[in-house]
Amino acid sequence: MSEETAKETEQTENQNENAENQAENSGKTESQTEETTESAETEEKKEETAEEKISRLEKEVEDLKKQIEDSKKEALYKAAENENWRKRMMQQKEDAVAYANSSLLSDLLESLDNFDRTVESAATATDPKTIADGVKMINSSLVSMLESKYNLVGYGAVGDAFDPDIHEAIGMQEGDVQEEQLAAVYLKGYKLKDKVIRHAKVMVVKPKA
Repeated sequence: MSEETAKETEQTENQNENAENQAENSGKTESQTEETTESAETEEKKEETAEEKISRLEKEVEDLKKQIEDSKKEALYKAAENENWRKRMMQQKEDAVAYANSSLLSDLLESLDNFDRTVESAATATDPKTIADGVKMINSSLVSMLESKYNLVGYGAVGDAFDPDIHEAIGMQEGDVQEEQLAAVYLKGYKLKDKVIRHAKVMVVKPKA
């Protein structure tokens, strides 16, 4: 190979090497450009995601505020409703106490009317038995009403066995009896159902010693 040919060959190799270097540098530049572009896009996406997150959190805060406000309103409404219910119950209780005897009193009005009529008749009556019969009739009607409607039962009669739980002895004497019994009844006793509301006041006779 001549010296001139060798130089041409070396020159060609150098040119090829320069071309390769330029191509490699160009590739690196393009890669760097792409990486820079991707990085910018990623940052932009991150910024958008952050804004969306802030917006979502703000919306959640508003929703929570609304829920709290609704809960407060509901609590106040229930408190007011409970207070009104308590007042109604208290008023009903007061009315029940105030008018508890209204039914009984209404039933007693008929007997009072009968007594008034008996008193008026007594002013002109010539037969005492007529007045006595009218009083007995009123008494019988009154006792019947109290027993049937209000379960009020009178007790205490001469000859009944003495029971200290329902009788109040105001005196005692000996007699020809086998066990203690009532010799006289000064005041009848009364039971409301099974509960004694007034003890009978009685004289008791007991067996002789």
